[in-house]
Amino acid sequence: MDKLWMHSDRRSKAYELGVESFLNFSIENLLTTAHIRCPCVKCVNLKLFGVGIIRDHLYFNGVDQSYKNWTFHREPWEATTNASRNVEEDDDHSRHSFVSEEIEMDDNDFGDFRSDPYEFANVIGDGDQPLYPGCRKYTKLLALVKLYNLKAKHGMSDVCFTELLILQGDLLLEGNTIPASMYTAKKTLCALGLSYEKMHACPNDCILYRKEYEDSTNCPTCGISRWKEGKYSILKEGVPAKVVWYFPPIPRFKRMFQSHETAKSLTWHAARKSIDGQMSHPADSPSWKLLDDKWPEFGNEPRNLRLALSSDGFNPHSSLSRRYSCWPVILVTYNLPPWLCMKQKFIMLTLLISGPKQPGNDIDVYLEPLINDLKSLWDEIRGVYDAHNGEYFTLRAALMWTINDFPAYGNLSSCVVKGYKACPICGDDTLSHRFKNGHKICYIGHRKWLPINHPYRRQRAAFNGKPEYGTPPEPLTGE
Repeated sequence: MDKLWMHSDRRSKAYELGVESFLNFSIENLLTTAHIRCPCVKCVNLKLFGVGIIRDHLYFNGVDQSYKNWTFHREPWEATTNASRNVEEDDDHSRHSFVSEEIEMDDNDFGDFRSDPYEFANVIGDGDQPLYPGCRKYTKLLALVKLYNLKAKHGMSDVCFTELLILQGDLLLEGNTIPASMYTAKKTLCALGLSYEKMHACPNDCILYRKEYEDSTNCPTCGISRWKEGKYSILKEGVPAKVVWYFPPIPRFKRMFQSHETAKSLTWHAARKSIDGQMSHPADSPSWKLLDDKWPEFGNEPRNLRLALSSDGFNPHSSLSRRYSCWPVILVTYNLPPWLCMKQKFIMLTLLISGPKQPGNDIDVYLEPLINDLKSLWDEIRGVYDAHNGEYFTLRAALMWTINDFPAYGNLSSCVVKGYKACPICGDDTLSHRFKNGHKICYIGHRKWLPINHPYRRQRAAFNGKPEYGTPPEPLTGE
């Protein structure tokens, strides 16, 4: 069936004939005129209406142009595949909708909304709804997201945020769509499905209270209580002593592919060509090529993700005299172009480990849920929808690098980073010397990497009083 009408002007004769042909096609296949999914840009096949209402929606709202395969209206898959080849894709998607451009849903994409798909349809409507009549700069959802970011940035309480929403509603024009309470705002944002898990942890970093320890009140390793101590060492039952926030990455990777532009950018590395032979992107690195050679079935799919993990501690309090170390764990997606992969919107927070002390070598306890998800991503995640190509595919991902400073490198990789054998390259052959008076260890074997005839190798007084005739060690294989 010809679908060029979907890209025509809504006032044209071609669009009018196309709407009527679509409605006739739906009636013939679904054998009903009362319960048909509406493919307009606001309903996006989430609501059922009669033929008359759908006709009005298609004229008033326009048809969802990304709905190339009419699977909701029982068009055979072979027909949709052939028809979609004749339809030119419009790369300049409309930006008037904050959500409809970012999320394109199908029956298999409902995820958290499968129990209540109309709740998500309301979010899509909020992305189209202006903040107040005549407002072109902000939609209801965009304004709410920006206000919520201010709440998080400046630490507003829920009561303060509710009063701010009420004041904003009074200041704006009549008919504005600002929610009147924190509860209503949170309910709208939670419908996006970007949820998190709040897990209790042992204050001594022994375990997470999950799976078999979910109902425990004391740590099975050290015996310390799960609950926080209050005044006079009285336990505050129900108040955890330490909390970890986990933000699952798999739903967010699925959301990335449901955005037309982002899905296109995620395969940028496969289409590019290195002109000067220099490494301008991680795709030019030996590690990337080694992964493609060792697992060709992984490398042959350009949509499979290459990830890096980064972690470090920071003090979130304004007073630096207070000792407190909070550790975020971040994932970076290197499939994206260099000008996008380090943008804030694509840097993915997965874990937030609260203080007051750093986890140290016990960080692996907190990484357990993330590692489980990364293993699932390596095996495969089926039924991921690619909005750019208009098809489902099986997603895989590989963690290729870590980004951290030297002390955190020791925590994440279990390498020795202090003491006499602190060099991860030299290992047991590390040359080190401890000062008798300063009680510090210095490392003095750097000259072995210089060319064999370099003058520094023969100098004694400027270094440790000895010449250097050694050769650098063989690089480790990783095995």
